[in-house]
Amino acid sequence: MNYGIFRSNPIMTLNDLAQIGSHNKREKKAYKSNPDIKLELTKNNIELVPLTEKYVKGFKNLTKEYEKEHNERMKTEREDRKKTYSQMLNKSRSVVADELMFTATPKFFENMSKEEILEWANTCMDFVYNDLGYTKEQILHSTIHLDEKTPHIHCVVVPLVKKLDKRTNTERYTISKKQYIRDNIHLSELQDVYNVRLREKGYELERGIKGSNRKHIKIKEFKKTTRYYENKVDILNKNLDNAMNEFEEKMKTTKNVPFDKKHVLVEKETFDSMNKVIKETKQAIEFQPKIQELFNEVDTFTKSHQTIEKENQNMKREIKALTTRNQNLTKENNNLKSYLKTILEAIKHFFRELLQIGNEKTKETTTSEIKDYFDNKDFDSNDVYDISKGTTKEDELFDYAGVPSYLKTSKKSYKEKDDYEISL
Repeated sequence: MNYGIFRSNPIMTLNDLAQIGSHNKREKKAYKSNPDIKLELTKNNIELVPLTEKYVKGFKNLTKEYEKEHNERMKTEREDRKKTYSQMLNKSRSVVADELMFTATPKFFENMSKEEILEWANTCMDFVYNDLGYTKEQILHSTIHLDEKTPHIHCVVVPLVKKLDKRTNTERYTISKKQYIRDNIHLSELQDVYNVRLREKGYELERGIKGSNRKHIKIKEFKKTTRYYENKVDILNKNLDNAMNEFEEKMKTTKNVPFDKKHVLVEKETFDSMNKVIKETKQAIEFQPKIQELFNEVDTFTKSHQTIEKENQNMKREIKALTTRNQNLTKENNNLKSYLKTILEAIKHFFRELLQIGNEKTKETTTSEIKDYFDNKDFDSNDVYDISKGTTKEDELFDYAGVPSYLKTSKKSYKEKDDYEISL
């Protein structure tokens, strides 16, 4: 069986993007880490969506509106909070790009011409546009590598979209892979769709059997197929034996008949029996390649299964050790979460104290720190509300964290402390 393969690999920083670009565009003179690459065959690679410049420069051109928007926003930002476009991208928890990889098991490409490989690649790109939903403007670069053992496609996309910023109630640019591939479950569903698209185009590629039960399901399939062929062979053998026995009996009772140099005369019943033998023999001969094909597949599967069984025993031991380790880590993690929660509560109290009793410079610095904690998701809008309510920084922090305006204090007594503060 041949299998179609579709993978998604996130690219988190511009430096990672540059390295992937160097590989995909074959910008190095040698690839010692990948001996499969034959640079003398690189001329055969096919550009599906060309990129004449380097990846990072191409990325900057593709996202120039996003960069412009970011730079405008930085003009009104405090000096200690300003970041360049590159710094913002590299420190973001989101991707800068996503690399989609398409290929198949090696046998699929055997005896394929370059034109036929291109047709398969165009089916893959149709999937990128029509099912994943990317536009051609979001494709940074897409190429077919034919200079390695197995042909494959590298398609680098930039999931640049405009989304509503609830804090400012305006649409802003952002790079969000989740707009196209939400999670691993969604990716698995998309891999199903990808297989359907391939089969619709006539490519006999299997999706593969998902889940941990795959090995047992495949064994069941092999047993079922083997039983079918065994029965088929038994029937062929019985039919051929019967035909031969009938023919031999007819030959025993056949009378001597005249013949000349050009013709042999036999009785009709004997002639019919002979034809039956020929017919059954032909069927057996025609079925032989299928038997051989099954034998080869079972032989390959048996060897593979033996390897898997050996690996499985090692995996069981590793899983047992990892389970114990995971239990210990879970316990430690819960303790750490509890400890961090206590620390964050103390920090909240401390920040509120500073906003209440600090001088103006202290309050400005504290406000900046609170914003950082909010940006890093250590504080949510409820935390910001608890810290800043009734202080001189209430309006600024409420607006920043998106706290509803109706929660603002109607009459502020900035010198009066409440039960939330702690003593220094």
